[in-house]
Amino acid sequence: MSSAASAGRKLVVVFAGAVYPGQFGPLCDYLRKTGMAETYFLTTPGHRSRNLDKGQHVLAFRPDGPIVGSEGYHYVAKLERSARIGRGLLSALQAFQAQRKIDAVVTHSLWGAPHFLYDEIDAAIVSYIEFPSYRAHGWDPAYPPDLSQRMTDKNIEMLNFHQALRSDLVICPSHHAKAMFPAALQGNIEVQLEGLDFGPPFRPRPTDRPFTIGFAARDLSSAKGFDTYVRIVDQLVRDGFDARFVALGGADGATYGYERQWVQRRYKGEIVDFADYLMREYPRAAGALDMPGKLAYDDFTKRLSEIDLFLYPLRFGVANWGLMEILGRGGCVIAPQSGYPTELIQHDINGVLLPDNIDSWMAEIRALRDDAPRRQRLGRAARILGQAQSLQAVAPRYMKLFQQAVRNRERRLA
Repeated sequence: MSSAASAGRKLVVVFAGAVYPGQFGPLCDYLRKTGMAETYFLTTPGHRSRNLDKGQHVLAFRPDGPIVGSEGYHYVAKLERSARIGRGLLSALQAFQAQRKIDAVVTHSLWGAPHFLYDEIDAAIVSYIEFPSYRAHGWDPAYPPDLSQRMTDKNIEMLNFHQALRSDLVICPSHHAKAMFPAALQGNIEVQLEGLDFGPPFRPRPTDRPFTIGFAARDLSSAKGFDTYVRIVDQLVRDGFDARFVALGGADGATYGYERQWVQRRYKGEIVDFADYLMREYPRAAGALDMPGKLAYDDFTKRLSEIDLFLYPLRFGVANWGLMEILGRGGCVIAPQSGYPTELIQHDINGVLLPDNIDSWMAEIRALRDDAPRRQRLGRAARILGQAQSLQAVAPRYMKLFQQAVRNRERRLA
């Protein structure tokens, strides 16, 4: 039993990250609102000032210098950013502890980097690491990183391995992510996706509207499989398939790949981004595809509800929130039978899993277009899956993880 529990008081948990609400902001707010824990969120002054309406538990820490903008030595720029964040966090947490005991500090591995906190504060340290490095995560060999990018990634991997070794507990969002760490470090890693608020389920689509096949992700990137989606659309248009096609997501950058830099190196500014490159390569798809760009969240969810069938040909990813948004709202999804989607989807129960073969995808698209009851059945089961990842469902699991971290620390110090 943790010291907090034995003393009959709530666990005091401080979340830390340069962005609020960002990672764990909703969980912090939910645990506090429900009385499950006494929680606080340390973020940068700008994010605090923009979120004063969320409550007095949103506090500020000041990084030890700028964390965006021009960099010094390229290869250690992200390490320097993490150090500036970590130094600011240490000062803020020491000041906090002078007034209030903290049981656990929950940090984002990069935007709340905890490596300066070890042995310096009187609290268990929980590090959330999405994945250890881009080397482990993977990228399309057609758009590889250059030497500079590979060298930079080695430093980030070093930082994350150190956190996995020194933290009282590490949380990863999926088993796929956990497996990317060396076996020697996996014993201190627990798997838990952050809680989401899915809102109401999709309503049945009116039958007098065109059948709509969609792609929805944070970015229109190779890692998310946008190029595969475009090839499928191009083929369907060539075959005279009667449908609307829409791709929701930003085209101005890739979160987990190097295709934007590849386009810039190859075309030297003639082509703006990866999506523009694909539109030139697949002109039939370009003429049929609606790409509204980044949308406000309410607009994004409204556009989701207008899609009958989602293609999610994810290639590299460790916990795809875009995919969970679709499943949790009751969307019918086709996804690959490899990688992260297999942790969520059971074939023909709450979605469809297919091999990396466009002909298989084409055949399944035709079958699902002509079988609305099956689409609805898959969507209902997907919605049930999503509810298991709602804030209400995962909050008790997180409380157990935080208590586990406290116990780990107590055993380490005994």
